[in-house]
Amino acid sequence: MPYAAAAPRAYPLRELARHAGCEIKGDSAVGIDRVCTLRDGASGGITFLANRKYARYLADTKASAVILRRADAAACPVSALVHDNPYACYAKVAQYLSRTATAVAAIDAAAVAHPTARIGADVTIGPCAVVEAGAKIGSGAVIGPGCVVGERAEVGARSRLHANVTIYQDCRIGTDAIVHAGAVIGADGFGLAREAGVWVKVPQLGRVIIGDHVEIGAGTTIDRGAIGDTVIGDGVKLDNQIQIGHNVVIGEHSALAGCVGVAGSAEIGKRCTIGGGAVVLGHLKLADDTHITAMSMVTKSITAAGAYSSGTLLQANAQWKKNALRHTRLDEMARRVNRLENTLRRIEQPSRRARQASRPQGDPQ
Repeated sequence: MPYAAAAPRAYPLRELARHAGCEIKGDSAVGIDRVCTLRDGASGGITFLANRKYARYLADTKASAVILRRADAAACPVSALVHDNPYACYAKVAQYLSRTATAVAAIDAAAVAHPTARIGADVTIGPCAVVEAGAKIGSGAVIGPGCVVGERAEVGARSRLHANVTIYQDCRIGTDAIVHAGAVIGADGFGLAREAGVWVKVPQLGRVIIGDHVEIGAGTTIDRGAIGDTVIGDGVKLDNQIQIGHNVVIGEHSALAGCVGVAGSAEIGKRCTIGGGAVVLGHLKLADDTHITAMSMVTKSITAAGAYSSGTLLQANAQWKKNALRHTRLDEMARRVNRLENTLRRIEQPSRRARQASRPQGDPQ
């Protein structure tokens, strides 16, 4: 795919400050042309301090500027951008600096676009990509090499499909979305009915509807709805290798880490986070602002915001085996404890009655 490279340049710190919405400490004219780490900084580089465990590197940094909180500004030996959320500020600055190349608006000679497809202005379609009948590609979108945009599917303005993304028929992607290589949007959900020991396929007749400013990781799959639609809200971020089942709904600005599995018809609220490798079973609901830690299994609906975990902590293998063996005996141990408590109550009751009978009349004790 052809690209037009931007001429290398250094941005004055004040320009980055305006873009990211933060204050400046030190030389506002210092030139910044790259990002770097706090520990291994270099002239012309900008870095950030968000995690206190890296504060020991601040005094000796070789970076030209550091993004940090106000509390750390006095200890910074170079120019700084002061912000309450240094990591988010760094993200904005890094985006600004990384605008090094843009795709040239063109349809490659090896691409295939059906005559009924509607291609907007300034669209780029890479080699061997296919845009099928009735599909719609919004202005400024980029369709990478080997992508397939199915019949009547839609890709919104300025959205980018990296190589070999497949968008099945009738599915929709909003504006300013990023879909990484190998993602599959709209394959059939796992819909099966059992009859006389044989599986009967249930046609998957819904769609996948993806909002604006969504990012979908490499190799992630989102199944189409069985009857209604699978819906991914605005601003959702999905990591690599995620499986989203049919008719799942994910609320706005939620983020799911790698290898998460969400079974069919689950509903995840707004601003939720789900750690890597976690599983949400089907037909469950997660309240807004729910946070699931890595490798957890959600087996029932969550109605109150907060952080939730399941599973066991990492231990030495020998200790884990002992604890696992004890775990298998929990039911037996619980019954033994109940029997002991019942026996203790029977022993205590006569003694309690005897003490009460021996008290003088009117004794408050």
